Amino acid sequence: MLIRNMAERYRRELEPVEVPQDPLQVEVTSGLLQTQAQVSPKYLYDVLGSKLFEAICELPEYYPTRTEASIFSAHLQEIARVAGRGSTLIDLGSGNCAKAERMFSQLRPAQYVAVDISADFLHGVVGALRQRHPQIEMLEVAMDFSESLDLPLQVKRDKRLFFYPGSSIGNFTPAQAKAFLRRIHNACHPSHGGNDGLLIGVDLIKDNAVLDAAYDDALGVTSSFNLNLLRHVNRLVGTDFDLRDWRHRAFFNADASRIEMHLVAKRNLIVHWENGQRAFSEGETIHTENSYKYTQQSFMALLEECGFVQPQIWTDPKGWFMVCHARVI
Repeated sequence: MLIRNMAERYRRELEPVEVPQDPLQVEVTSGLLQTQAQVSPKYLYDVLGSKLFEAICELPEYYPTRTEASIFSAHLQEIARVAGRGSTLIDLGSGNCAKAERMFSQLRPAQYVAVDISADFLHGVVGALRQRHPQIEMLEVAMDFSESLDLPLQVKRDKRLFFYPGSSIGNFTPAQAKAFLRRIHNACHPSHGGNDGLLIGVDLIKDNAVLDAAYDDALGVTSSFNLNLLRHVNRLVGTDFDLRDWRHRAFFNADASRIEMHLVAKRNLIVHWENGQRAFSEGETIHTENSYKYTQQSFMALLEECGFVQPQIWTDPKGWFMVCHARVI
């Protein structure tokens, strides 16, 4: 009996110990190993990526930022009246918080909640914002809201206004956009004061040449933004991407109604990481981002399907972009 027990213990000690895998590494490397390699666009936004995106927003080719800003400038009073003042303003993908800050004077939020994936960048931005607007209670939440929207208890439950500008909804596939909008709907609590809702910017379908130029600018800032994803992934999961081996490509896929961004291998190469690798042939791509474009009608239908009602729309004179508010009841 003693010998059998000792043998069993010896056998267990020889069995390999299963080491838990890092979920982040699993996510990134699983994407790289797909037939069409892909990396989530959320990895575009480390501190440098966030700064590069700020620069993109200043480019003449990148119409969404200035067009959306012109809509808010022309209609801010009406937007504030419709959305409701004194709200809990929850800014999803807040970045530098500039878009939300421009609305403070009219919306006069009771609480401002900045939500972004880049914790370091967010901390610095919100710290400066608090100094400029000490009358507004502020909270910073570093989280990946693309998968879940579990807000901390410090976020007020009454009069929640979710703010999602910049047509970032276009980064989701139609199925993902539907799931995302339903998560926002479920995070609202209209019974706690009413008037909960969503204020969102949506890019509309337009001439292909305008769309293509917006995502492949002459200065190459968008190219640097896209390539920086590889540097970020190297740091996060230990891959050995060499940025000099890749180039940026962006184009409008009319059949799917979306801009696609890719990184294209300039030569045959192999990318390594711990316990894995992926060979890329010259011309093979990593799909890094989609930006779906909508018609007004298609987006209204999506909102209705996800439980939002009474949509109100504001657009620019060219009809390139729209800002929409819809309620939750």
